[in-house]
Amino acid sequence: MKFFILAALFAVAAADSYRSAEYAPKYEAPAYKSTYEAKYETPQPYDFSWAVNDYYNDYEHSEKSDGNVVTGSYRVVLPDGRTQIVTYKADSYGYVADVKYTGEAKYPEYVANNYKATTYSAPAYKPTAPTYSAPAYTAPTYTAPAKKGPTYTVTAPTYSAPAPAYTATPVYKAPAVQPQY
Repeated sequence: MKFFILAALFAVAAADSYRSAEYAPKYEAPAYKSTYEAKYETPQPYDFSWAVNDYYNDYEHSEKSDGNVVTGSYRVVLPDGRTQIVTYKADSYGYVADVKYTGEAKYPEYVANNYKATTYSAPAYKPTAPTYSAPAYTAPTYTAPAKKGPTYTVTAPTYSAPAPAYTATPVYKAPAVQPQY
């Protein structure tokens, strides 16, 4: 209990003695001049088209602009088998699209039968239980290594250089005189 009272008193004293507003760093807004100038350019004419036709996808899109009026079209094959073709025009009056569908929608059988379950006949084969045989396994052959004891070779060290000779008192050379500038 004493610990909690002591900790609470310490926390109150620490909070009173710390004045965060006085010691907090003060940052000013960066002083720089922007060199960016908004340049509004007139729309440029363009023309593009692309198409994807592979096993999974069949798309096509083309668009053309003279700078004021954008015209284009895109085509996509829908999941029901029809092809949707959208031809559009966008100008200062707005966006106008003409949507056409080609082909006939093909639905799976459960849609045509009002979601009735389709019955299936029994499989034509007679399942039989699989048969298992014991695996054919031959144990590997093992030959034990021949027992040999370790061999050691000991040679005495040889020295080719004579031992250095030391004098009793060291010899010091006087330091070179440094030039004065």
